[in-house]
Amino acid sequence: MLKDKIEAHLLEVQRPSRYSGGEVGQVVKDRDKVDVRFAFCFPDIYDVGMSHLGMKILYSLINSRENYWCERVFAPWPDYEAVMRREGIPLYGLESRDPIRAFDFIGFTLQYEMSFTAILNMLDLAGVPIRQSERGEAIAPIVCAGGPCACNAEPLCDFFDLFILGEGEEVNLELMDLYRTMRDAGATRSAFLREAAKIPGVYVPSLYDVTYHEDGTIEAVTPRDGAPAVVTKRVMTDMDKSFYPDSVVVPFIEIVHDRVSVEVLRGCIRGCRFCQAGSLYRPFREKSPETICAQGRALCESTGYDELSLSSLSTSDHSRIREVLDDLLCYTAERHINLSLPSLRVDNFSKDVLEKVTTIRKSGLTFAPEAGTQRLRDVINKNVTEEELMRTCTIAFEGGYTQVKLYFMMGLPTETDEDIEGIADLAQKVVNLFYDMPGRAKGKLQVSISTATFVPKPFTAFEFEPQVEKDEIIRRQQVLRRAIKSKKIKASMHVSDISQMEAALARGDRRLGAVLYDVWAAGGKLESWDEFFDAQRWYAAFEKNGLDPAFYANRTRPYDEVMPWDHLDYMVSKRFLIRENELAHQGVTTPSCREHCAGCGANKVLGRPCFPKEGDA
Repeated sequence: MLKDKIEAHLLEVQRPSRYSGGEVGQVVKDRDKVDVRFAFCFPDIYDVGMSHLGMKILYSLINSRENYWCERVFAPWPDYEAVMRREGIPLYGLESRDPIRAFDFIGFTLQYEMSFTAILNMLDLAGVPIRQSERGEAIAPIVCAGGPCACNAEPLCDFFDLFILGEGEEVNLELMDLYRTMRDAGATRSAFLREAAKIPGVYVPSLYDVTYHEDGTIEAVTPRDGAPAVVTKRVMTDMDKSFYPDSVVVPFIEIVHDRVSVEVLRGCIRGCRFCQAGSLYRPFREKSPETICAQGRALCESTGYDELSLSSLSTSDHSRIREVLDDLLCYTAERHINLSLPSLRVDNFSKDVLEKVTTIRKSGLTFAPEAGTQRLRDVINKNVTEEELMRTCTIAFEGGYTQVKLYFMMGLPTETDEDIEGIADLAQKVVNLFYDMPGRAKGKLQVSISTATFVPKPFTAFEFEPQVEKDEIIRRQQVLRRAIKSKKIKASMHVSDISQMEAALARGDRRLGAVLYDVWAAGGKLESWDEFFDAQRWYAAFEKNGLDPAFYANRTRPYDEVMPWDHLDYMVSKRFLIRENELAHQGVTTPSCREHCAGCGANKVLGRPCFPKEGDA
């Protein structure tokens, strides 16, 4: 039996509990009473995937249906993959230890582009044909995917039957219901896919033909067999009524985010022009304080975790965050549960919020100015001033903090050396602020600055912009190093060919499917890990297929170019993105959504303004 073979070899590898299942909170069902089985696959290792909130939501949602069973699947570390291939152990679900090739759905979450080769490797380990065209007409298994990277699914179209755009709480069950009906009626794969394409939010790439101009840009994307010309994402309009688990699986080992999380809101009011998540998760929707607190208490009590995180893109933008904190702290303080807010903004950080989140345990504070000068912050619409950062740091230092982390991006559109030097200047001002405060002359301060290379992403105002090439990023890093004068400032700067490949995949078209396949065939598996990434493997795959990564990553795109994702609608209009790009180059900011509606188009799903004013209908 497969179960016996698995157990016989688990002790040969590091962290065998990654592959064993059996954790508290896992859901095990009677196979004979289950109609549809779903393998939820995270294309990275257990330690990363078990921290993913989306998996926890959909795992519990599907399993709430008595006749549906969702199991967890993760990419193996190379030591266990070697065992699996040597012993003939196929990729399996942790709950049943059954091969996932026998499941009805094999579903992946697409969280970051560099995980794409892991998907191909997992399909191969499962014994499922990697290319969609090679799976024949048997209806199962349906290989599907969702998540943020589905907003440009084109590089993966060769490998998937369908993609789910937007939020999955409703559409996943609709898809499984349709599948069960059509499977029981003897339908073929192609017949199911044609019907699935009629479900709002479901994109079936095999029903679309893509043609290209001689210069390699896209001429047209043409639907056929009744597929819609544009596929629009799904949105949960009422967060209080949206499904949320009251218990989750508790790992045996420490994972990346070893805590329970309550999602407090979706969307973002800020409109940072580089931020893809801020566009993809629009419109802005909050949960009520009562719902947040009830869900937080339920998760703490069912799991025994001693840390509760309030999760969102910008938690302090919740309109009633103080009510949430007051209520939760009454519960968490007496139980010695740490309450964390990982997404705080410089411009709405206050002393009373600081006091509330540090009631149990102090740790370093992290803020993201993103750019070193106000000019560049205006370009990217960060809407954070130096004065606000200094005020925030003053509050933090008065509250006993001695560690501040500042995150920046390098290679932003219109960036100059003066902007790079501004990063060092801003960090130095934080150092000076600390030591100018009474009684701090001998204090131990650490200001950490971290820079990441800007990657232009679809559905942002910067989707038209080129990525700065590697050699120029290295030069700008040297400018920053020379500008840092204080030993109290610690700089972390990373540069890699990974950034270019990420940009190429983010803005790529269907032709990149052949590149991904060749990278995988040459040994690329966990490409998001520096120790496994091999740049030459990628460059060789591009060259073999007559493609250039610079065409996708380092090229300015005109506003009228047909983008690979233009037939996918995330409710933020291209007209709005063009206008924001023009404002960026003028150095003009756009107010937050709460201050003034910028007309992005996302509120059409709500049927009302995102922030109704008094007198609105």
